[in-house]
Amino acid sequence: MEGRKRPDTTTESDLVYSGVARAFHWLTVAFVAILIPVGLYMVERGKATNFDAFTNTLYSGHKLAGFILLWIIVARLAYRFTKGAPPDEPTLEWWQKAASHMTHWGLYGLLLAVPLLGWYGISLYGALGTFGGLQLPAIAAQDQKAAEFVFMLHFWGAMLMLAAIAAHVGAAYYHHAIRGDGVLRRMLPGLKKRG
Repeated sequence: MEGRKRPDTTTESDLVYSGVARAFHWLTVAFVAILIPVGLYMVERGKATNFDAFTNTLYSGHKLAGFILLWIIVARLAYRFTKGAPPDEPTLEWWQKAASHMTHWGLYGLLLAVPLLGWYGISLYGALGTFGGLQLPAIAAQDQKAAEFVFMLHFWGAMLMLAAIAAHVGAAYYHHAIRGDGVLRRMLPGLKKRG
């Protein structure tokens, strides 16, 4: 199905995210694409190997990368709140705009909550060390039982994030490959129009 024509007053460049916003987006994608698979692998490896040196390295990297991602998301949200975002793709139906906004803000919430839960969990567990002896600051007193519960929330938050990412990517593909509108070009402005 062909995308609808935009109103004459809206140009393609008006709808594209800024270079800074796109950099934040793709940096977030890179971190999440590494953090979730490594997180799943390190937990399973730790169970299977009784936590060897390589598993410890994976945990150290995961903790540090998650901590860095948290501050990237804080900076990304600060940029979003101060600079705003381009207007919605004008060919979208109201319910598509609503679904898009809910997915975006849900992802922002999860991108904050999941690293925060990880940081809270390692604080409760007492495992704040990362590479080179760097110690992350504790945000809670040690409590191993509470740590187990928080790590469970951290895991399910990451799984929920994966589901939201799948919806986000699926919608972007649908808009590009089926509707042929400009939704995906907002984040990839060099992408050629379908057809």
